[in-house]
Amino acid sequence: MLTPELNQQIKDIIWSYRVVLFMKGSPEAPACWFSASAVAMLIDTDIYFESFDVYTNEIVRQWLKEFSSWPTFPQLYIDNELIGWIDILSEMQECWELEELKKTKNL
Repeated sequence: MLTPELNQQIKDIIWSYRVVLFMKGSPEAPACWFSASAVAMLIDTDIYFESFDVYTNEIVRQWLKEFSSWPTFPQLYIDNELIGWIDILSEMQECWELEELKKTKNL
């Protein structure tokens, strides 16, 4: 079960940035194809983002899955809201929704 302390720790990470990508590895050295793809989509759309390497904190990694109700990474949050994971980001990019999101949220 997600403890109140851990819940707050995850929220603090999410609330610290307008755009945060929880990923495996770093933008400079993604540890999986999915994380590399998410980074490329954000860079291609010129969306500035911060990242959190889920390999650096196993507790956050495991509990973020419960927090978001989604078992895989990467996970993208914008303005404290889960936008999605790689399948959602791919669909958004194909339909130009990432570009539209950038404009409407002034990212």
